[in-house]
Amino acid sequence: MTTSGAFPPVPGAGATFSVIIPAYQEEARIGDLLSQFPAEFRTEHRIEVIVSDGGSSDRTREIAAGLADLVVEHRGSSRQTIAGGRNRGAEAARGGLLVFLNADVTIETAGGLFAAAAAAFTDPGVAAATCAVLVDRREETLFDRIFHTSFNAWCRLLLSLGIGMGRGECQVVRAELFRRAGGYNEALAAAEDYDLFRRLARLGRIAYLRGVTVRESPRRYRALGYPRVLAAWFMNALGVTLRGSPRSKEWDPVR
Repeated sequence: MTTSGAFPPVPGAGATFSVIIPAYQEEARIGDLLSQFPAEFRTEHRIEVIVSDGGSSDRTREIAAGLADLVVEHRGSSRQTIAGGRNRGAEAARGGLLVFLNADVTIETAGGLFAAAAAAFTDPGVAAATCAVLVDRREETLFDRIFHTSFNAWCRLLLSLGIGMGRGECQVVRAELFRRAGGYNEALAAAEDYDLFRRLARLGRIAYLRGVTVRESPRRYRALGYPRVLAAWFMNALGVTLRGSPRSKEWDPVR
């Protein structure tokens, strides 16, 4: 475990955030996200930034060490699941709200995310929150826009029906309830985010942060195609719902 910087949480003085970013071989992308959290911004919004590296052999850890408050390194011989990476980051976190972001995303308006989350969690009945996800503007096509706008609407519908649903690219969870729920299930190679939010929905309401958008790399959609990705999402969610395990036994990284 390596550290840089410092996190100054003040008990009882409002929301404190731990941004947790699981990463593996993300040298090309992670700097774009981390650069959205300069020191002054972290102090203003009461944020610590934790990168949980899954054993990268590229410059991911080097980049993270210069821009994050804390880098947690996976040193085991077995491959770490993204659930394991998120949990290791959460174990080191000191904030009252845990903000899980994928390493290949950027936040459309970073300050807006934390302001909206702080407002949503003033309601003690809120256990977790999620937001809209779109494709990186630099690579977005019209079909990308239509697909993700529709999928975001589907997520909002599920949440309005009380069904736990959270886009894995951006999940905000009350730290106390995250630990009570047992965190992410590290045995799941996929749909671990859906599984966690289903459990969190039994402990409180899942909020949708309106007006907040994160933008992700379209690399998986480009490499595999939308039909294949959507089928994997559906089958993995169905597997978790019916038997507690996804169809996918391994989630191959696309870089």
